[in-house]
Amino acid sequence: MRALSAPEILDLWERGLSLTPIERVLTLLAAACREPIDTVAQLSVGQRDARLLQLRDWTFGSQLVSVVTCPVCSERLELSLNTADLNGEADAASTEPLALSVAGYELRFRVPNSLDLIAIADCEDARDARQRLLERCVATSEHQGELVAVGGLPAEVVDAVAEHMAHADPQGDVQLPVACAQCGHQWHAGFDIASFFWSEITAWAHRTLRDVHALASVYGWREADILTMSAWRRQFYLNCIGG
Repeated sequence: MRALSAPEILDLWERGLSLTPIERVLTLLAAACREPIDTVAQLSVGQRDARLLQLRDWTFGSQLVSVVTCPVCSERLELSLNTADLNGEADAASTEPLALSVAGYELRFRVPNSLDLIAIADCEDARDARQRLLERCVATSEHQGELVAVGGLPAEVVDAVAEHMAHADPQGDVQLPVACAQCGHQWHAGFDIASFFWSEITAWAHRTLRDVHALASVYGWREADILTMSAWRRQFYLNCIGG
């Protein structure tokens, strides 16, 4: 994987405007990894997000600032994070089939990937989404030697499979411990690097295009020439014109 240049990020952001959220991050990673989107899409969600964290580190640095809202008192809290702290056990993830024996059931399954998330994106009900995800990821399920449909699995078996998936791909669901300074409530907040990174890219693209407009209007420079400048040099010229 490699870092992306400013012109590349701007082009990818523009292309991403007409894509779904998952397609956007896959397009980013495919460019950074120099691999087909179909290949990147088969990474587990945790493997994908680990690469997104690395790409974010190369693009905007290791420090992240996120905002969460306390579910009890609605206080807005600012969290300062580091990509190294978030990118913990990505190497432990595997796209190889997993096996589990629980409550007399024998199951073989794999962890979810981006193709699975795309397939359930239109589900409005969480239970329906979970069911469809299991149907895609569970290869075989048997009870006393007889095949059992995923829809016929007991709740305790379904919960065990979900827990095993989460353990096998820990980067796929990052939960941050949060304590509210206002009311003292403590909880875990999910952190989604895919949506967070894309929001940052969008804000960066807007700032960059405004900078290009300001410099091009005064100096007559081409967009390509402005984008290839270092951030320091570009800011110097913006300061000169009061930008």
